[in-house]
Amino acid sequence: MLSLGLDLSGIDARAVVADERGRILGTGSGADAADAIVAVTHGHTPEIGGIASPADMPDVAVAGVNIVVRCTPGAAAVAAEEWVGAAKGARHAVCLHIGEEVFAGVLLDGKPWAGAHNRAGAAAWLALNPVERQDYRKLGSLAAEVSARGIARRLSWRIQAGDRSAVLEAAGGSLDAITGHHVFDGARRGDGVAISVVRDTAKYIGMAVATLAATIDPEVVVVSGSVAAADLLLDPVRQECARRLPADATADLRVEFSTLGPDAIALGAARLAIAASA
Repeated sequence: MLSLGLDLSGIDARAVVADERGRILGTGSGADAADAIVAVTHGHTPEIGGIASPADMPDVAVAGVNIVVRCTPGAAAVAAEEWVGAAKGARHAVCLHIGEEVFAGVLLDGKPWAGAHNRAGAAAWLALNPVERQDYRKLGSLAAEVSARGIARRLSWRIQAGDRSAVLEAAGGSLDAITGHHVFDGARRGDGVAISVVRDTAKYIGMAVATLAATIDPEVVVVSGSVAAADLLLDPVRQECARRLPADATADLRVEFSTLGPDAIALGAARLAIAASA
């Protein structure tokens, strides 16, 4: 049985066709769901499908495909990790997704957990800083600090405060053009300001992982998304998490970074469709 997975959580729609073993047979992306589906179904005929989208997004119909699951992006993200990713085989897991948006998926006893009001995993709003900023109320405390835009904004503020960084030149001399990728690339090249911003990013992510671990008691927390730069963040995130938890909790917890890439949420939606139709 082939399953279509559709990810509508980002600016562009992403789609995959996967088989029952989690192998991706086709991928596609587009400006909207229709474009992504056309791109991915060429040569493949999925029978069922799952859609990962924000709760306020209207339903999407797919011709010829029985959409059996609609889920949150967080639920799809953790489903993909449990299926073929860093949480494979786990019964209790959390996937913390950090990119343009910040959210989490929670797996309890092998099943995605949505909470009382389908808001479980609203990790953007984790309150990890006693200082209150205006953007915290708009974006959520964690998202304001560690989303791709939040990381870029923190480096921009450092430059405006007088720090010199080669990241500005890499962004064409425009503060508004700085992205999270610019910051990570600057850190890899040894830019001191970028290294400092990345260090603070790891601290916030490590605190968030520790908070989720203390609340949920999972076997594994997986960090995914475009900000999951394992070469820069994995070790310091693990260290920060360990500082925030008792030794026995740290010993029982795995902290991993996802290797599934940008199709992970679509893959998780396909997985949940297969599980629902079994």
